[in-house]
Amino acid sequence: MKNKSEFLSFTLDLAKKTGDIQLSYFGNISSIERKSSNIDLLTKADIESEKLIISKIKEQYPNHSIISEETESNLKDSEYTWIIDPLDGTTNFAHNLPIFAVSIALMKEDKIIMGVVYNPAANKCFYAELNKGAYLNDKLIRPSNAENLSDCLLATGFPYLHDKKYDLSFQIFKDFYDKTRGLRRLGAAALDLCFVAMGRFDGFYEYNLNTWDICAGALIASEAGCTVSDWNGKKFPKDGSRILCTNSKIHDSMMKVLTKPEYKIYFNLS
Repeated sequence: MKNKSEFLSFTLDLAKKTGDIQLSYFGNISSIERKSSNIDLLTKADIESEKLIISKIKEQYPNHSIISEETESNLKDSEYTWIIDPLDGTTNFAHNLPIFAVSIALMKEDKIIMGVVYNPAANKCFYAELNKGAYLNDKLIRPSNAENLSDCLLATGFPYLHDKKYDLSFQIFKDFYDKTRGLRRLGAAALDLCFVAMGRFDGFYEYNLNTWDICAGALIASEAGCTVSDWNGKKFPKDGSRILCTNSKIHDSMMKVLTKPEYKIYFNLS
């Protein structure tokens, strides 16, 4: 991308430095903490990554607000808010699976204006600024052209909380599995969104995510030419409660599945 903003240049450099921390721990994890459950994990790499990102943002932009996964949000009277997932895909990381990423987004007032998702294990850096397109390692990316679900490969994820919605999510999975070439569950939503943006996946859906899981990846996907919405086609919720991202051509087809009466009741879609 030509004419990168100061914000983007700063964030790209910060993401790379954060990735270096993660690579220094990758394959050498001495301890793993559990947060909400046995599958909701925290490693020293998460903590050190977040510490670096927050300290650099505070140093460069002391008046900006910060929302991050692992620590209490630092909200100020500012039009700018940084939204951070220092290590998206912690369980993969803890098991030496190289599918994890640094995810950093910047919001101005209520609009996401910049997003960076960096996978240090593959040295792949996705980024976008509002109205400037989406890029992978400085090359413009676009989604696939698949028009029929039968030609598509989808991605999804499953939540930590094992409740009725969790049980129902397997029925949704089967519904899509029967209509497509298959589904993948990679365990890193930020990368799932970027993979739709570049055409590796044709669509991605998930529920019960958080702001930091999706904001950077959703902007990258949108700038690449994808459609990103709630499950009923409304503007996607920044809280991550229900997100659908597609190459645009299969969006209606995926919504038809997600808004079936048996799913609509459980997910409170109106």
